[in-house]
Amino acid sequence: MAKNLVIVESPAKAKTIERFLGKDYKVASSFGHIADLPSKELGVDVENGFTPKYTVDKEKKSLVKQLKDLAAKAEIIWLASDEDREGEAISWHLAEALKLDKAKTKRIVFNSITKRAIQKAIDNPRDIDYNLVNAQQARRVLDRLVGYELSPVLWKKIKPGLSAGRVQSVAVRLIVEREREIEAFTPVAAYRIVAQFKTEKGVAFAAKMSKTFPTKEAAQAFLQENLGANFQIATIDKKPAKKSPAPPFTTSTLQQEASRKLYFSVSRTMQVAQRLYEAGLITYMRTDSVNLSPEAVNAAADAIVSNYGEKYSNPRNFTKNAKGAQEAHEAIRPTDMKLQAPNLERDQAKLYELIWKRTLASQMSDAQLERTQVKIKANTHNELFSANGEVIRFDGFLKVYREGVDDENLEEQEGMLPAMNTGEAVALNYMTATERFSKPPFRYAEASLVKKLEELGIGRPSTYAPTISTIQNRGYVEKGTVEGTERKYAQLLLENGTIAEKGLTEKVGSEKGKLVPTDIGLIVNDFLVANFESILDYHFTAKVEDHFDAVAAGEEDWKSMMEDFYKDFHPNVKEVEENAERASGERVLGVDPKSGKQVSVRLGRFGPMVQIGTVDDEEKPQFASLLPDQSIGTLTFEEAMTLFELPRNLGVYEGEEILTNVGRFGPYVKFGKKFISLAPGESAFDIDLDRAIELIKEKQKADAPITTYKGNDVTKGVGRFGPFIKWDGMFINVNKKYDFDNLSQADIEELIEAKIKKEAEKLVREWPEEGIRIEKARWGRHNIIKGRTKVELTKDVDPLALELDAVKELIEKKKPKKRKTTTKKK
Repeated sequence: MAKNLVIVESPAKAKTIERFLGKDYKVASSFGHIADLPSKELGVDVENGFTPKYTVDKEKKSLVKQLKDLAAKAEIIWLASDEDREGEAISWHLAEALKLDKAKTKRIVFNSITKRAIQKAIDNPRDIDYNLVNAQQARRVLDRLVGYELSPVLWKKIKPGLSAGRVQSVAVRLIVEREREIEAFTPVAAYRIVAQFKTEKGVAFAAKMSKTFPTKEAAQAFLQENLGANFQIATIDKKPAKKSPAPPFTTSTLQQEASRKLYFSVSRTMQVAQRLYEAGLITYMRTDSVNLSPEAVNAAADAIVSNYGEKYSNPRNFTKNAKGAQEAHEAIRPTDMKLQAPNLERDQAKLYELIWKRTLASQMSDAQLERTQVKIKANTHNELFSANGEVIRFDGFLKVYREGVDDENLEEQEGMLPAMNTGEAVALNYMTATERFSKPPFRYAEASLVKKLEELGIGRPSTYAPTISTIQNRGYVEKGTVEGTERKYAQLLLENGTIAEKGLTEKVGSEKGKLVPTDIGLIVNDFLVANFESILDYHFTAKVEDHFDAVAAGEEDWKSMMEDFYKDFHPNVKEVEENAERASGERVLGVDPKSGKQVSVRLGRFGPMVQIGTVDDEEKPQFASLLPDQSIGTLTFEEAMTLFELPRNLGVYEGEEILTNVGRFGPYVKFGKKFISLAPGESAFDIDLDRAIELIKEKQKADAPITTYKGNDVTKGVGRFGPFIKWDGMFINVNKKYDFDNLSQADIEELIEAKIKKEAEKLVREWPEEGIRIEKARWGRHNIIKGRTKVELTKDVDPLALELDAVKELIEKKKPKKRKTTTKKK
């Protein structure tokens, strides 16, 4: 038995560390937190100093027993969880749950999983830092109090199943306020002047005017002034300039740049970075620091000189006055600067390359530039045209890396201008006056939201990814899918001594990939802002982070912080719960011309809906659900009344009624039991019987059996995950190895038999009479499946050791609880 037990939180991390330690060390994983607040109760004793009630989950009890047995046999236990507050709390919970002897327990930290870093950590152990533990407890307890007290108020005042959170609700507020800025924005048109000139040597270049004209008439009058004008170079101004590299990555800048360049979501970036860290390829990926260790600076310098030469090397260190920086003291960087392109799966390779380039560039020389501004004057007016150019005299760090930008208004850098002299005459090729509209603020993308949260001091590196995932999973925010709409604009063209006008179009209002608040997000936000202004206040949320930092530094008592917060928060919750009005976002749109009843739009039990009539009317109100692209806040009376035309009965075909309607996935035709999606651009309001029959015939043809196998029909189709065949209730993906349009009988049989074999290998245990089975899942895990219920087992659970009663208990726990219905007293 090994003398030393090293406990980390991740099995992948354990595997990497085992490579660096000898036979005297056993490395085990806690699989994250082994103890936490209970899931079905507050778990905080507010009457007795806000003491948290930590429990070990049932699924972790066997793991805790295994770790206890290993610890009992070891001479030294090394707690090696991550070096941030969360990692410190994991080590503390391990020490408590395993009842570790302090005399033989040591805490070690490292910001990279390399042999050198691990050995250095073992040579420099420390005790558990209870200031960091308390900072983590403070965050966990405060967030639990906010969530558990606010959420029931939302259930009562808006809709069951909603949730609120200290950081998530503030993030939603940012997105809602941006949306309202956009809705309130009125575009203003102005005409911008651009000209193309030609030098005496016949080289063309473009120039612009800083002045704009408010109307077409004013722009046309200016173009008239340029008819027959002579132009010459008024001034040439050349200035040297330099561009310096960006610092190495912090958590937030990595998330932003991976979004811009790799199109990764924030959560995807963190998942991939976690794997790179656990494989020992990069330093710890949750950090506010832009600092590099002396070893990293030297390693980068060696790599730069080796690859590009001495003149490209400029070792430097960056500093960042990050408010409440976390405990990781180095930026995100490769652990080995010589390793430029390790053999990795695609996403990991992309992110590693980004980190490697950014780190290397940060230690390279400035780019040396020459910026030129040329002014052109006319003999018929006093306005000047400007042409700007930039020449790279020495590329420096740009040889490796150029930082992305979020601001879509930034224009591309202009290139080199032709050689010109002051006083030189230039000829006008053409001049345009183009109508341009002022733009509203841009909706947040995930990357720009992270940037804004960081600017405001809200949250910390470990919170950005879960916050953004949570607000989307809760349905408060969604990624826009609207491509945009066409907008007409005018352009005047002066060319060959005449002025002509032409109409052009541009696409505006694209929401693709941007964060857009949903109706429920808007209603919840408005309710929280109206009733819990302090909790939703940006400065308050940032100030709370300062208190956490003070606790981490040992400058503040976390329980006193809780008391200060709770004495105002709790009475506010009770007052709102008792006195606040229900919120549904209701808007009265008008009066139904047929019945004379009120028409309104509001949030209903099953989502946004239009209602004709009120509960006070003798007859029951009529209801219609909003379409997926409609919103409570913007729906018009005309759009609302149109909704009552659905579902439309188009007629009868083959003895079955044909209906058209709109569902979760868009407009469709219903024929018998078949639902057939309409083509992009087709509307449930416009489709006629002939087109519906055409779609039905196409569907029937697609669904017709292409062959039979073992007495069962084989059909084929194309779904969300690509082409497939269906046999005996089984969907079988068809990969690129096969010609999907010309599948042979042999191909079909091969696909079916391979699927049957795969399904058989996946099955671990089965209770056929109960309709229960246990199957293999990804990453060495297992799932219990009964009908549509799936229970994911943690990696430490042995599926062969589970008894049927225990399996049934897990299934019952997973099933959603049935809501109790109550009858209102009359």
